[in-house]
Amino acid sequence: MKVEELNVDEIIGRVGKILSEEDKKKGILIYSFQKIQEEFGYLPEDVLKTLSQKLSMPLAEIYSVASFYKQFHFSPRGRKVVRVCTGTACHVRGAKDVLNSLESEFGIKEGETTEDLELTLETVGCVGCCGLAPVATVNEEVIGDIGRKKLKSLIKLIKEDQNEQQT
Repeated sequence: MKVEELNVDEIIGRVGKILSEEDKKKGILIYSFQKIQEEFGYLPEDVLKTLSQKLSMPLAEIYSVASFYKQFHFSPRGRKVVRVCTGTACHVRGAKDVLNSLESEFGIKEGETTEDLELTLETVGCVGCCGLAPVATVNEEVIGDIGRKKLKSLIKLIKEDQNEQQT
């Protein structure tokens, strides 16, 4: 999405007739963030500055809204996003060991991305698969019942995929 081509009235639609200009601009922020992140994988500062100018909103307000939602990111993310569930069932069944192993293996901490932008490691409060604990997701794929053997094959799979991308 080109921020410069953003048409507030078109996106807001009929509801726009009852909203003030300021409300219209605020109402379009989340949509804009979603489209920008869809295109870039995160919310680049220069694009947010352009959005700020386009909507005549202070940049601080743009950042305030975007930073409120965990789904929006201000730095590039890995091609693969691995999320380790730390909910009660996963915690009890060894999620911390899974997280520590991934941190050690890839040289990053929770919330960080590898320098080559191949992997971002995160934790989540619950994936909703408590019967499969401990659970992690790789992008949208759920991997459950992660014991030592499964963890080793998961790491191997991630590394093999990285090696294929580099050749």
